[in-house]
Amino acid sequence: MVDDLLFRFLVDLEVQKAQRLRYCFSIVCLAFDGISPETREPSRPSFAEIATRYIRTTDVVTPWAPASLAMLLVDAETTHLPPILSRLTALLGPIPWSAGGSCYPKTATRADDMLRQAVDTMIRAREDGGHRLYVGS
Repeated sequence: MVDDLLFRFLVDLEVQKAQRLRYCFSIVCLAFDGISPETREPSRPSFAEIATRYIRTTDVVTPWAPASLAMLLVDAETTHLPPILSRLTALLGPIPWSAGGSCYPKTATRADDMLRQAVDTMIRAREDGGHRLYVGS
């Protein structure tokens, strides 16, 4: 688990590496709806801490806001995202969630564009009722 600035740096670095070595990677932003920091038990681990335990060691997670996170998933294409999200959201029980994703080089080729696309599609998923993943095109 890393902070926001390091996460952005790692995404930029991953774009450069993926360009050179010609592989794909994805970014997923995941928000949990209806949960405020005040209603969470302080002793419980954050969503980012939980996700970190169930992803590969090559992947990176950052807390994005009080009830959301972002993940950098190395060598993950858009078709890999639904099963990854299903596995993570199943661990959390019946918590409403919304997710958005982007994939280098399929949906975006710059780090800033990937992050913006993942956030925008997450917001669209939330507006369309949640419990869904939208990926940029």
